[in-house]
Amino acid sequence: MRLLMLVVLAVIYCAFGVFHVVDPGAFLAIMPPSIPYPREVVIFTGLCEIAGAGGLLFARTRRLAGVMLALYAICVFPANIYHALAHVHVPPLPDSWWYHAPRLAAQPVIVWWSLYCARVIDWPFARAAPLGR
Repeated sequence: MRLLMLVVLAVIYCAFGVFHVVDPGAFLAIMPPSIPYPREVVIFTGLCEIAGAGGLLFARTRRLAGVMLALYAICVFPANIYHALAHVHVPPLPDSWWYHAPRLAAQPVIVWWSLYCARVIDWPFARAAPLGR
């Protein structure tokens, strides 16, 4: 199961990374105004997603990639909050809490998913140690 989750996560990050690099303008609207050089930041984050996706696929770099993708998901959380609270409409995405609430709730899941696939954590699937150890 972990291998399947890892491949799915790598494909998702790679696809979104390519989208960030190829069409950074699609992401500029959700960038908080306080972020300097927003276009360059969008392209850089896309490159980070692509590198992280690639890193997940190799055992030697998997742990580092998982940790960095988890940190990445934490770092982009303010843009997702801004997108939701500022009611920034980005067609074709809906501008409703039916879209934003699940997206915001998914962020901690993505952090966990990155760490789990990289074998940084085993929760909740690891067997509990016997009491008294």
